[in-house]
Amino acid sequence: MDLTSKQNVELLLKKHGLRPQKRLGQNFLIDRDLPQKLVAAAQIDAQDTVLEIGPGIGAITQALAQKAKSVIAIEKDRNMVEILKETLKEFSNVEIVQADVLRFDLPQNKEGGRTSFKIVGNLPFYLTAPVIRKFLELSEAGPQSMTLVVQKEVAQRICAKPPKMSILANAVQFYAEAEIVSYLSKKSFYPEPKVDAALIKIIPRPAPMGDSKMFFEVVKAGFSHPRKQLLNNLSQGLKKSREEVTAWLQKNNISPQQRAETLSIEDWIKLMKSYRIQ
Repeated sequence: MDLTSKQNVELLLKKHGLRPQKRLGQNFLIDRDLPQKLVAAAQIDAQDTVLEIGPGIGAITQALAQKAKSVIAIEKDRNMVEILKETLKEFSNVEIVQADVLRFDLPQNKEGGRTSFKIVGNLPFYLTAPVIRKFLELSEAGPQSMTLVVQKEVAQRICAKPPKMSILANAVQFYAEAEIVSYLSKKSFYPEPKVDAALIKIIPRPAPMGDSKMFFEVVKAGFSHPRKQLLNNLSQGLKKSREEVTAWLQKNNISPQQRAETLSIEDWIKLMKSYRIQ
């Protein structure tokens, strides 16, 4: 059965007495090429363990299972789990887990350590930032990569460059490199959402770019009032004098009159490393 056919999706849901749940952000893929695009972008091969978030009825899961060593499909909706048992029954390398991914314990190997894994998922809007944050902030053995379908605007914010930076962009780029692989029409989903989507790939850095606590203290202060100049935000947010902040910024070749969104991730790293103003 073609799980990317709108007619087949509707028939499958009807068979189980179900409708797409808006509260769970259920928008099923009806683009025949997209599952393979995801697999290709994620560079899945026979050695990989894949953690799939929100498999829905299993269209992406089937494509992953044909390439990966194993797939752990995490589905929050119990009703979808019953459908997955039907659509994935031919695949012995797929484990279906009914769980909230934000509370899910990561896969372990036989020695009790973390199994190396890649993440793939078609994420609803409300889950995008929490999921990315959860897996990027892992202190050890995080994912090798995250290949995700997200809202177009969110993807653009994550991958932004100056002068369009945001706290979200800095948060992701502090831990990883992110890129937009391609854009997807809203017509690729059923029910059709109000906005287009994007396929993004996030590759965690071997290590964060510095002290995360100090980094986010500085960044949050800088973005506290987006329309205000850095001098005002940093002096108020960090409780430092305007003279101290001016000297600190100029030492790092940053104008006190700049706004936070014009700074690059490298600028924030420099500010973090020289944060202790005397």
